[in-house]
Order: sequence, then structure tokens, then C-alpha cells
Amino acid sequence: MEEDTDNTDIHKRKDVNSELEEILRHIADLDKRRALFNARGLELKTFAKRPPERYNAEEDAEDVSGSASATKPLRAQAHQLTVPYSIPRALAVHPSLGGKPVSPELAVSLRKTLFGNVFHIFNYEWKKSCFKFREPYSALSYALEAERGGARAIQMVVQANIIKYLLFSRKADSDCYGMQSLEEVDEKEQEHALASALADILWTAGDEQAATVTLVTSDRCFTPVLDYKSDSFTERLQLFNFLRKEDTQRFIYEHIQCFKEEGSHGVILFLYSLILTRTIDRLREDLDKTTTHLLQQSLGNFVCRQALLNLLLTGRASPNVFNGTLLYDENGDLLEHPLHGVLARSDVGYLHWSREQVKQGKLPAVGSMLKTPKLPVWVCSINDTYSIIFSPHPSLLSDWKMEHLFNLYFYNGQSTQTSTALLTIDTHSHHWEVEKRDVQGDPEKRFPSVEMTIRTKWEGAAIDWNGIGPFY
Repeated sequence: MEEDTDNTDIHKRKDVNSELEEILRHIADLDKRRALFNARGLELKTFAKRPPERYNAEEDAEDVSGSASATKPLRAQAHQLTVPYSIPRALAVHPSLGGKPVSPELAVSLRKTLFGNVFHIFNYEWKKSCFKFREPYSALSYALEAERGGARAIQMVVQANIIKYLLFSRKADSDCYGMQSLEEVDEKEQEHALASALADILWTAGDEQAATVTLVTSDRCFTPVLDYKSDSFTERLQLFNFLRKEDTQRFIYEHIQCFKEEGSHGVILFLYSLILTRTIDRLREDLDKTTTHLLQQSLGNFVCRQALLNLLLTGRASPNVFNGTLLYDENGDLLEHPLHGVLARSDVGYLHWSREQVKQGKLPAVGSMLKTPKLPVWVCSINDTYSIIFSPHPSLLSDWKMEHLFNLYFYNGQSTQTSTALLTIDTHSHHWEVEKRDVQGDPEKRFPSVEMTIRTKWEGAAIDWNGIGPFY
């Protein structure tokens, strides 16, 4: 009996030792991950302090090491490190980089502008969202990954501006144009395209006079007060102000890992940059009595209001999609408060379709300012999810003959899409409704929402999916 008791005690001690060894292994793994994050923070400490308006990465590298090549290992190390989502901590820069620390008052204003109060904070889905590209030199090398969720709207507007840059803005060094050029994008060109897209949106929001870029510093800038819910992120913002678009784009490019890599909080950083570039005061002027903040709760998540979409697209946080300012209601009576719409055409357009809103008779009529942008690239809100349609031919919007028969390309941001969908649009065929009535079954198959969205711009158009089944 005593021997059995001794054996039991031995087994218990072995079990305890095994548990201790397992705990120690987990601690060792955490130490390794912590070292990775610390390395990320230390990488950016090599930059010398300099006013942001005069920022130059090569000059700063020379100040530190005496050689402009010092920036090369910095960027190489940044690409080699992988940040796991299991520790949602942002890539941090050292305070010596310069910039202005966020104040408690500004942090409160940011929260109220986004959520309407200081107690809501971004959830994990938002915190993990960044601007991550698909594989370079692939059929979708131009494309961002965009999961379903509240941050997707921002990612797809940035995607539209990336397409704008790659098709119409960059100086091509080869004879490759059109869709072929989108399939031959390497990692460096992806980074340039992302930096250009972010800078373009910010510069437009700043009335082409100034821009603000936010990064996260390694130290807290203030101690949160009792009536403010800390998120260990907003309290560490560092603000960098620029008076030239070129400086804005260069700064973003040199810190592109803070926007595109896993664990970067990249979408939130860009959203903060957008609000601070527009300024709190101008945002209040943009909004009307129907909209007081930029995000709203839907099915347990925070989603973008139309005002935020319009801010991303046009530089003004207009809450409505119609043209101009509405002073009278549908009965001709003077409104108590004017309703603000879109005042000018933007480079990228916007189309909207919702089956639920159609059933309720509440589908908003998108005005010509958004329907007819300067370039043939549109962000589409389709049943409250976002995608892109575009054409590589800028003359599509200036030559009416082009609109008789033309191609559009469609990308929805989801990982299940492995190539860009090609749709042929025929605006001279007006029998699509008669043809579709013969198709039985699901109404979505008879009238795919993508097609209905396109017809809000080209009414009555026949749409050929060129061998692939209609989706989305």
C-alpha cells in the first residue's frame, strides 16, 4: 500500500514538473515575440530628429552613420520580421523621430469625431486591419486584401487610388500599359503605389495645402483621465505635419511598414491621419444635423458612415451622395437645417446598390458628381460591402462613343477571388430584363447585385461576364 502511495506521489510530481516545463516554454515563446516587437521599435530609433517638412531619409541616415546606405538594412530588416496577431501591439517609432505628441484634448476630440463619445474603442478586427497586398508579379499584384468588416470600406477606397496611381499617374519605365501593367507590379512598386494613394487622399482632405501623418510612439504622450477609456494606442500618437505633398508621400513611403504590415494598426493610423488633416473644425463644418460622427455600430461592429466615405473620396465629409446643398424638402418646404451633398467631381467615383434599401424604397440617388469621376475608377457599395470596378481607358468618361460597348474590371477584395473579373458592358442592348425573366430560381441569380450597381450608372445595359458565373 505504501508503495502504491509513493508511486502516486511520483506521478503527481512528474505531472507538476511537466506543467511547469510547459509554462516555461510559453514564457520563452513570449520573450521571443517581445524581442521581435522591441526590434521593430529599435529599428526606427536610428532616424535623427528633424522637422517633418524637411524630412529626408537618406540625409538622416548620413547624420547617424555617415553613410546613406544605412537605410538599406533598416528596410531589409523590416521586411524579414513577422508580427503575429496574437499580440495586437502597433509598430512603434522612437520619440526622437520628431513630430508632435497627441494631447489629451485632441485624443478626446478624435474619439468623439469617430464614435460620438470617449468610451468606445476600436475592436480587434479594426486593430488588425492594414493595407496588405496580394503576391507581387501575380494576376492580382495590384490588389489589397480586404476582409469583410468595418475597415474594408477604407481599404477599398485606398485600393481605388492605388489603381489610379498604377494606371494613370505613375511614370512607366516599360512598354507595359493597361491591365498587363497591373499584373507586373513588384513589392517596391506596391509600396510606392500605397504611399501615393495615402498621400493623395490626405492632400485632398487638407485642401491641397497641408497634411498630417500619425505614427505610434513607444511612449505614452499623456496619462488618461477617469472619464476616458484607454486603448494603449491613441495615447501614444505622434503627429507629423507637412506643407508639401511630395514630403507627405516621401515620409509615408519611408515608414510604409507602419501601414502595410501585420500588427501595424495601419488602417486606424491612416484614419487618424485623415481626420487630423481635415481638422476637427472643418469636419464639423462639413457635417450637418443628420450626422455628428463618422462611424456607427452595425451588427456588433463599427462601420463607416457615408460622410467618412465622402471624405475619403472627395476630401469633404459630406453626409449625402446627391449634388450640392439641399435647402428644400420633397414638398418644396424650406428645411430647418440644410443637407450637405457633394460639391465637385473627384478622381475616383462611387456607386451604390442595396437590395434591402430597394425593398424599403430608400435607395439613395447618387449624384453625377460621384457617378462621373475624372477617371474611370469607382468604389461600389453593394449590399453594404465594398468592391471596385474600373477601366484602363480614361477616354471612357470623355468620349460618348466609348460607352456603347466597353469592358470593366471588377475586384471585390476577398481572398476567394484569384483573378480580376472581366465584364463587357453593352449600353445599346435594352432587353436584359426580358431575358432575365426566363431564368428561374434565386432573384440574385436573375438580377446579380453587381449588374444592378453598374446599371445605376449605365441604365439598361446588358452585361456579359465572359464565361464566369455572376458572383457577389
